[in-house]
This record gives sequence, C-alpha cells and structure tokens, in this order.
Amino acid sequence: MNRFYQDADFARAGGDRGEDYRTPFAIDRDRVIHSPLFRKLQAKTQVFLSGEYDFYRTRLTHSIEVAQIGRSIVQYLISNSPLLSEDFHPDADLVEACCLAHDLGHPPFGHAGERALHNLMRDRGGFEGNAQTLRLLTKNFYERGTGFKGMDPTLACLDGVMKYKRLYGESEQAPNHFIYDDQGIFRERIWLSDTPVPTGLNANEWKSLECQIMDWADDTAYCLNDLIDGKKAGFLTIEKLEKWAVDNGEAIAKSERAFNELLEVLRKENPDPLFGRKVGNFIRAVHLEENPGNPLKTHRYAYRITVDPIIEAEASLYKKIAFDLIFRSPQLQQIEYKGTFILERLFGAIFDHYVDGTGQRHHGIAFLPPRAGKLIQEAENESEKIRVVSDLLSGLSDTEALRMYKRLFDPDFASIADLTIG
Repeated sequence: MNRFYQDADFARAGGDRGEDYRTPFAIDRDRVIHSPLFRKLQAKTQVFLSGEYDFYRTRLTHSIEVAQIGRSIVQYLISNSPLLSEDFHPDADLVEACCLAHDLGHPPFGHAGERALHNLMRDRGGFEGNAQTLRLLTKNFYERGTGFKGMDPTLACLDGVMKYKRLYGESEQAPNHFIYDDQGIFRERIWLSDTPVPTGLNANEWKSLECQIMDWADDTAYCLNDLIDGKKAGFLTIEKLEKWAVDNGEAIAKSERAFNELLEVLRKENPDPLFGRKVGNFIRAVHLEENPGNPLKTHRYAYRITVDPIIEAEASLYKKIAFDLIFRSPQLQQIEYKGTFILERLFGAIFDHYVDGTGQRHHGIAFLPPRAGKLIQEAENESEKIRVVSDLLSGLSDTEALRMYKRLFDPDFASIADLTIG
C-alpha cells in the first residue's frame, strides 16, 4: 500500500471501473501506449522532418525516452530521499503515463506546426500543444461510431499532464503556456482544496510532483538528444561550435566544463556513450524538498524537486546551442516555413469549404472524408467548428499533412488509393 496517494488521486470522471489486476495508474499508462494517438507520434517531427533519415528521434522515440528517464528519477528519489520510503513515494507507473502522454497533442512539423496553428487560432481560442494533449485525454482520445470520447484518466494523471493551468483568456493572447478557456473545469477538478483556484499568471506556478518530474525528464531528453541528432545529421560540428563560441563567451562561462565535453563529443564518431552517461548525471541531479504551505489535500503538491545548479546550467547551455546551431539553421528554417505554409493552406481550404461556406462547397465538392466533414457540420457553432478543424489538422502526421496538401494543390499528384484523414 502506497500511502502517498489518496482516493481522490485515483478518481476518474467516469467513475470506478471495478476490479482489475493493474493499479489505476498502470491502466492510465496502458491506455496511452495502446492508443492510435501514441503510435502516430512515430510520424511526427521531433527536430528533423519525419521520415527523412532513420537514425534520429521522432516524437514517439522521444516520448519513450522521456518515460524511461521519468521512471528512473522516481526510482532514484525513492532510493535516496529521506522524505520517501517503500510505502510512501510517487508512483513510477503514473509518472510513466504522464511522460508517454505529454506530447500527444503536438501537431505535424514540430514547434513550427504548433506556432502555425496558434497563429491561425489566435482570435479563435488559441492553439497550444499541452492544451491539445489535455483535450485529447478528456474529449478526443477514442473514436466511436457516433464521435469521440476521452481516455478518462485518473485525477492524478490528468493533473500530471497539465503542465500549464493558465487559461488562454487570462494570458493576453500569449503565444504558448496556456490551456483553452473551456478547460477551466479540469483546473477546478484537480484543485483539492478549500482555497480559491489560482488564476492568471499565478496558475502556471502550480505543478504536481509527477508533472515536475515529467518536465525535467523532458528537458533532459531533448537538451541532450537533440545535440546527438544534430551531430549525426551534420548540423553540429566542431567548426560551427567554435565559431559560435566567439560571440557566446558569457553563456559558456556559466558551464565551461559542459562546453568542453561537447567539443570532445564532436571529435568522436559515436557520441552516444558519453551522452548516455550524461542522462544518468541529469537523473542524479534531482533532489526532493518539502513544499511549505501546501493548501491541497494531496501529497502530490506537498513536495517539489530541485536540480543541481551545475546541471541546470549545463542544460541551459545545451538548449542554447541546439537552438542557435540546429533549430535556426537555414535547412530547418526552410522546413519550418514549408510546414507552416502547408498547414495554412489546409486550414484555409477546410475553413472555406466547411465552415465559412464561401468556397466550392456549394458546387457539391466535399474533399474531407464523410466522418470528418460530419464532425465539423455537427459542431454547435462557428467557434466549435473551427476548433474541430484545428483538431483534424493537429491530429495529422507529417506524412498525412504532406499527402493531403499534394492531393489538394499539386496538379501532378493524385492517387485514389492514398489514405486520407478520417
């Protein structure tokens, strides 16, 4: 019996599912793993366009790595923190479920796709990858004959995935780090306290322990592994790094050892062993502290993690290098431009034909599969219709988006055998 959790942490909106050989948190994890949404991450961009090479990470492999790191952090804390014990500790299955689910809502073409959809939805409720993950888990996880339904996660899992709790309407149209306005109900549901629910900018400061672990596991995975992929793809070289160093002495001074280690890695043919050890260092850099003044009736907010400042500085340096030398490279910028262009054209076509009605719909052209068209048609109002369009586009893989664009706009491309979004 793990005393860390209470009945409210296990609660599902749909009620108790009855006896099962698995724990409620293991059920959460299994539902994510066996979902089509999770499998589709194999064809969504992490850094490089999905399918271009076979050695780098996709959203799927990234999520698996984050889950492994998250479980390892839990095991490390149980073994080393005096605040925990064998019968009082965060649950590894729960953390794994949160880690596996954390990127489900990301659209095609990586962060470029996220920015593109947000620009299109800026005056229509916004778009945010984390908010979209929450929408999938609570509304659009399972497809049924009459529509969709949510995964019905436990309250602790729902909370662990909610990296942000500020509503879009409270954000003054911020470009990210918010949830949708109609998701305020979930913020209220996880707030197990007699005190008022925090709102506005203050809301994002509230993260459960499992969410904090997931967040650091995510940071660990992408700040290290993006560099490995960048090195193997030729974006990160000794020459480029040394040239970058000339104008970034202040950043290097904060973690000179990490910079020199990266130079050494670039001299090796295979960087994986050294960076594999670094993952271990990032895990062992996590410590647990009591969170004074916790107003919630759950242990999940009674503690917070801290990270060794030396490792935090190393992570910050690696993120900056990856951003400057990989993400801002002309090759990736071109791909981002293309992904943005594709999503804008697809959004415009669907909007004109299925929402606004000024397109060719009146000529009898209905290029979406019947189910997708029906979802838009049956939405209660224009705002909800546009949100369904956003759902359809964000649910596409990179390949599906490219194929759909070609079928609609490339005169030389046509195949009735191609799969289309459903």
